[in-house]
Amino acid sequence: MKLIVTLLLTCLLTLAGCQSLSDNHSAIGSGNENLPSQAEGKNHHSVFLSAQHCLSEYLSEQGRVHFGPCLKIVSVDGNSPQVRDDGFIELPAATPVVLGTSCVYRHADGSPIPATMETTEFLVTPQTFTRPGARWYLHAHRKARQVIGCEPTLSRSKNPTEKTD
Repeated sequence: MKLIVTLLLTCLLTLAGCQSLSDNHSAIGSGNENLPSQAEGKNHHSVFLSAQHCLSEYLSEQGRVHFGPCLKIVSVDGNSPQVRDDGFIELPAATPVVLGTSCVYRHADGSPIPATMETTEFLVTPQTFTRPGARWYLHAHRKARQVIGCEPTLSRSKNPTEKTD
């Protein structure tokens, strides 16, 4: 019975993931076709920050994915962010900015837990983004599990910056 439930859940997650792809994304492609190019950012003296990002961690001992917290940028210097079609926000390099963020934790099925929603600010200094053209991700925390609260952590990777022991 447990095997059937696991198989059904895997199929549903796969189907949901495929439906969330944009029309010009290929499920077998690299996934980088729609990402902003480094040259594009250099030309504008900008960096690209993912507008929202969710952490997850594969638990090999349990054979499942643990859905960690999600972070969404809700304001840039008090204004609504201008999110590009590729899901990134273009920010000027080497410029101070105050980002308003919203974090929420998720149930085992990946759905948000509204009661855990928390907001906080993330301060960008002139030294934060010094290399134009780079893509960045703002995580809700350093790890995907065994964490509490909203502690925005900047990373060049989509993955958590720390593995949970």
